[in-house]
Amino acid sequence: MGDKRIGFIGVGLMGHGMAKNIIDKGWPLTVLGHRNRAPVEDLLARGASEADSPKALAENCDIIFLCVTGTPQIEDLMRRDDGILAGAHPGLIVVDCSTAIPDSTIALSKELEAKGAAMADAPLGGTPVQAEAGELSAMIGAAPETFAAIEPVVKTWAARVVHLGPVGDGHKMKLLNNFLSLGYGALYAEALVIARKVGLSPQTFDSVIRGSRMDCGFYQTFMAYTLTGDRNAHKFALSNAHKDMRYLTAMANEAGIASNISSAVKNSFAMAEGMGHGDDYVPLLVDVLAKANGVGEG
Repeated sequence: MGDKRIGFIGVGLMGHGMAKNIIDKGWPLTVLGHRNRAPVEDLLARGASEADSPKALAENCDIIFLCVTGTPQIEDLMRRDDGILAGAHPGLIVVDCSTAIPDSTIALSKELEAKGAAMADAPLGGTPVQAEAGELSAMIGAAPETFAAIEPVVKTWAARVVHLGPVGDGHKMKLLNNFLSLGYGALYAEALVIARKVGLSPQTFDSVIRGSRMDCGFYQTFMAYTLTGDRNAHKFALSNAHKDMRYLTAMANEAGIASNISSAVKNSFAMAEGMGHGDDYVPLLVDVLAKANGVGEG
């Protein structure tokens, strides 16, 4: 049994599997209630407890994991009247597993430090299936002593854990990681639409790419929709992709870097969300681009 009291906020697509692994591997767990009761009830049946506010969760936990959409949600959970900062106590560690703006993470860390608490950013690599299996990767920004305290718990849901450096480094690296993956997604989608227009089927396209140096895990889950029609093969919403690319281009702009390619990738996802497809998953960008270009089914 773990000797730390663990809290978890955000037991959704990724968070449920992470929280399930924490409790199944012997750590006492308290979750924040959510309007989607199914994952909460599943965790309660496994022995978890439920808190009615972030403040209450903070008061009764040693480590809190956050797995929500992004910076606005994190800042609200931390700073609202019944938020985590209101319940923070010396020794508390807040671990942000979302994809967030690094400067915000660093600012929140300083606010926690003023209360004797600490923060780590541990954004995720992987899929909901890997979350359920405890096979995610985590890229962590934290002080050395904070990393040492959270590492055993992170390893309940992550097969690969990398300590990158101080607070904020995890989110910086996650934005770069997602730039690469979503950049692939934008490239694949545009290439498939061009292929369709010039008379090459998705199967022909795949017969060349699969197994070549251009193949990768992201390509395979992305292509599952195009090849088989499985809309759930790659569960990452176009709205989240747009959000992550906004954060990435903002980071590049703040650093004074010309963001030619990242801005183009961001605009692909901005267009998809603007056309009303924000709730669709990333592989459906192919259909969005086909529609925008007047290209019918191949």
